[in-house]
Amino acid sequence: MTKPALTRLAQSLPASVPFVGPEAAERANGKPFIARLGANENTFGPSPRAIAAMQKAASEVWMYADPESHDLRAALAAHHGVAPENIMVGEGIDTLLGVLVRLYVGQDDPVVTSDGAYPTFNYHVAGFGGVLHKVPYVNDHEDPASLIAKARKVDAKLIYIANPDNPLGTWHSANVIDQMIANTPDGALLVLDEAYIEMAPAGTAPTMQIDNPNLIRMRTFSKAHGMAGARVGYAIGATEVIDAFNKVRNHFGMGRISQAGALAALEDQDWLANVTTEIARSRARITQIASDNGLASLPSATNFVAVDCGQDGDFARRLLAALIAEGIFVRMPFVAPQDRCIRVSCGTSAEMDAFADALPKALEVARC
Repeated sequence: MTKPALTRLAQSLPASVPFVGPEAAERANGKPFIARLGANENTFGPSPRAIAAMQKAASEVWMYADPESHDLRAALAAHHGVAPENIMVGEGIDTLLGVLVRLYVGQDDPVVTSDGAYPTFNYHVAGFGGVLHKVPYVNDHEDPASLIAKARKVDAKLIYIANPDNPLGTWHSANVIDQMIANTPDGALLVLDEAYIEMAPAGTAPTMQIDNPNLIRMRTFSKAHGMAGARVGYAIGATEVIDAFNKVRNHFGMGRISQAGALAALEDQDWLANVTTEIARSRARITQIASDNGLASLPSATNFVAVDCGQDGDFARRLLAALIAEGIFVRMPFVAPQDRCIRVSCGTSAEMDAFADALPKALEVARC
C-alpha cells in the first residue's frame, strides 16, 4: 500500500521547531535546570486571583469553552476602550499569527520582516507558501523606515514589527510607530506585535486607531501576566479585519481554564504593577551581573536583557553552551550581528544569584 502524498508545499518544508524547548535540553543533559532564563517566561507567576479562577474552572473542564470568548473579549474591549468586535482571542500570539498569515498570504505572496526578528512568524509565512523579504536591524533596532520602503518595493501583503523587540528588547517611541502606521502602503497590513508592551516605558504604545484597516495589534497574557502555559493571546483591529478570523480559526481552540485565568488576570492590575516593578528590578540586576563580568547590556523594555558578549556569534554560542552546562537555560538571537548577544530572561532573586554564580565560570570555559 502507498501512503497519500504530501502537497508539494509541505514536501518542500523542513520538519522543524522554531524554538527548542528547555525540556528537550533537560532531557539531553539528564538533569533539570537550576534557573530557567531563556524562554522569556515570567517566573514571578500569574496573579493569585488568576490561579484561583483557573483552579475553580478546572472542575468545569468537562465543558467546552465558549467559542466566542465572550466575557474575555468584553473585558478586553472595556480595558482598551474599543468594542468587542475589535478583539479576537486565540491560543497565544503564535496561533493568531498563523491564522492571520493563512487569511492574507498565498503561494509566492511577498511578506516583509526584519532579518533576525521573531522566527515563528517566518515559520507561518513559509508554511503557507509566502515569500519573506527581510531588512537588517539598524543600531540594534528594527528599522520602520526600511520595512516600509521594502514593503513598497515588493508590494507586500503583511509587514511585521515587534515593539518592544524580540530578541533584543529595544523599542521605538509611539511617535515613530505612529509614523510607520501612517506610511503603511495601501493593500498592506501592518502586524504590530506588542507582546511586551506592559513592560515598556510610557509613550511606547501608539494611538489605538481602531478603524484603520491596515493595522492589527497583537497582545498576550504570556509575558507580563505570567500565563505562558495557558496560551492566551488577542488581536486588536478594525471590525472587518477581526471578523475575518472567524472564516478559518479554530473556534474551540481556547480552553475554559485559560479563559477564566485571563479574565481574572486582567482584573488584577495591582498584581500586574507589582510584577512589572519586579521585572524592572531584575533587568537592572542582569545588567549589573553582566557589567561585573566585563560585558555590556542593551537597554530593554521587555522581561529579558540582551547581553552583548563582545565577540562574534561563535563565542556567544560557546558561552550559551557553557551556561547550559552550569544549569542555566538561556537563549540567543539566530542572525548576525545580533547573535553576538545572549538573551537572559528576568527572574527571582534566587535565579539571578544562580546566573551570577554561573556566568564567570561559563565565560572562562567560552574563552578557552
